Amino acid sequence: MSFHLSDAYARKLEQYELSTKLGEGTYASVFRAIHKPSSTLVALKQINLNRDEGTPCTALREISLLKELRHANIVALLDVAHTRERLTLIFEHLDCDLKQHMDACGKNLAPANVQLILYQVLRGIAYCHSKSILHRDLKPQNLLLNRATGDVKLADFGLARAFGIPVKAFSHEVVTLWYRPPDVLMGSQVYSTSIDMWSIGCIFGEMTTGRPLFAGKNVDEQLARIFKQRGTPTELTWPGVSQLPNFRGDFPVTPAVQLASIVPKMDSLGVTLLNRLLQYNPAMRVSAAEALQHVYFASIHAIVGNLPNEQSIFDRTGITMILEPPVEAAQAPAASTAAAAAAVPAPIAQQQQDISQQQQAFQDQQQRELQLTRMQQMSQFQQFQQLQAHQHLLAQPNHVVNNNNNNSSSQAHPSHLDSQFTQ
Repeated sequence: MSFHLSDAYARKLEQYELSTKLGEGTYASVFRAIHKPSSTLVALKQINLNRDEGTPCTALREISLLKELRHANIVALLDVAHTRERLTLIFEHLDCDLKQHMDACGKNLAPANVQLILYQVLRGIAYCHSKSILHRDLKPQNLLLNRATGDVKLADFGLARAFGIPVKAFSHEVVTLWYRPPDVLMGSQVYSTSIDMWSIGCIFGEMTTGRPLFAGKNVDEQLARIFKQRGTPTELTWPGVSQLPNFRGDFPVTPAVQLASIVPKMDSLGVTLLNRLLQYNPAMRVSAAEALQHVYFASIHAIVGNLPNEQSIFDRTGITMILEPPVEAAQAPAASTAAAAAAVPAPIAQQQQDISQQQQAFQDQQQRELQLTRMQQMSQFQQFQQLQAHQHLLAQPNHVVNNNNNNSSSQAHPSHLDSQFTQ
């Protein structure tokens, strides 16, 4: 009697009862299922196999990486079953993804919850980066949420890659368009952890505004939308940008918009962090480890401290998600929404007030950082004008000669002018 490993896997799959189809992609379908022996909810990702092509490389990559990653903010791969027809990945089950949660809440997340969600995303990606792994496809749909506990977990590592030093040349066709950084949009294939940090900045802004920060239909429109808000990059603001493969010298010159006006509901501490996440120059983007230490998270970090990787932040007393309105409340008329808001328990409302007061206390001591950030966000249009004036001055050969009798401090000195642009 012959024995096939696929037969053993088939018997393993018999332990699961499929219930609801959660989603479908090009290569896989995801189902909610019940593990019958333990009555535990799980998620089954079924990947149909092509006899000629074999197992998709994205699936192999996801399996190999998730077997290595063990963290409270990364979805757990519980088991794998491989039959002749399909490959099945068995994951822990979570209620929804962040996109579904934002839609259910009427795209109006409580500021304290935005803070807690972002902290967990950064915590998960910091762990990945410490293991030399880039996610490369961070977006709300790939962040899973347990509504009951508030836990957030990174998922879908199909595009994730291990990286080394020096950083390898990767494909620039990564990251869903809206969350793709400008260096990758302009064809850069040499990148590192900064690719994930730009994506996290886009998610941060989207949680606050209720809509994507940069929602282009194609690469050109995506760049145009970014430039419209962040200003058109130049060699002054982003050294080396003109060397990117798809950089065009005819990009319309657009001045930067104050970031606070783009995310009016975000407090000043959040704006300073968002600015560091959305830096044009990849080398200037804040790392995940640095972001976790930002004063925006001071009230959380004071409680969480150096939490072990396997523990949830909600294991610590004092960390609790504020009750968000249910799906029905988000879809109901305004009167029903108001009634649902009025029904929020008093202790939760008090907790939100306490967190807000803590943030306000830290704002006073961070005014210097905010002022510095605003100086760094000086209008790029003004910089462009200064550059034009500088070039015009250098184009006049008699200028310096005619001023030999003047005080030396009044002479035009190119290196002095250049220093103004690089500061």
